[in-house]
Amino acid sequence: MPTPVAAASSEMQFFTLLVRSGSLTAAARELQVTPPAVSKRLALLEQHLGVKLLRRSTRRMALTAEGEAYVAHARRILAEIAAVERELRGASEQPAGLLRVNATLGFGRTHVAPLIASFARTHPQVEVQLQLSVNPPALTQDAFDVCVRFGEPPDSRVVARRLAPNRRLLVASAAYLQRQGVPRTPADLAQHQTIGIRQGDEGAGVWRLQSGKRTETVKVHPRLATNDGDIAVQWALAGHGIVMRAEWDVARYLQSGRLQHVLPQWQTPPADIYAVCPAELQSAARVRAFVEHLAAHFAKG
Repeated sequence: MPTPVAAASSEMQFFTLLVRSGSLTAAARELQVTPPAVSKRLALLEQHLGVKLLRRSTRRMALTAEGEAYVAHARRILAEIAAVERELRGASEQPAGLLRVNATLGFGRTHVAPLIASFARTHPQVEVQLQLSVNPPALTQDAFDVCVRFGEPPDSRVVARRLAPNRRLLVASAAYLQRQGVPRTPADLAQHQTIGIRQGDEGAGVWRLQSGKRTETVKVHPRLATNDGDIAVQWALAGHGIVMRAEWDVARYLQSGRLQHVLPQWQTPPADIYAVCPAELQSAARVRAFVEHLAAHFAKG
């Protein structure tokens, strides 16, 4: 008969799996039981805790506030249990199994994909699936083991490791600036042609700039807009206007002179590069090995 601690751990594992699966039916498939059995087990857990953990309808289920709290604590506790067991065993786990990686379209194609190729050569027992997203999924959806993101994640239910510093720059071609003039203040941008990039929930029409303690919010009306950052940079190179883009993506064009830094005394909000993973997966060997692989590469600059 399982101890109370073991039973609690089992129910935490069950509930985190249910949340990750997204539905009773999907959880039942993974547990190799029937959906009614999953529903009954959930009802018993809710009865034991005295709260409702999920709101269920015919099409979807959503966490209640109590469910959010329970799954957050469960993930942390399960991760700590796994870490203790690994330490007590005194054996290093060999990276193996499926690793699901997500990154944004342009950065993923240019920077993450080559690193996956080198990681796969070093760790032949790991199967890697890379998905590039124009609109990155929410970090708490548990759809991926590692996500590469710009900016520190605001959600405490995930674990983030900073890989490299990064900033967004305003840039334009020399030909465009010779033709239209060089902006001297953020307000001057309203008179210029701009190129917008729409990704996720971020709109393309608001730029936030900071110089010391002074902050300016500039509304721009892009003449050209896209959800692909590489296309936006190509438009800027062709002289179609000013674009805001990560330094990683325009550094080579700044060095060659094909693009010029606009308003260099004004900075945009930080966009440092992070590797993010669900808290319960941070101790998995395949996840640890891949994050270390990323960190080692970006540490080289």
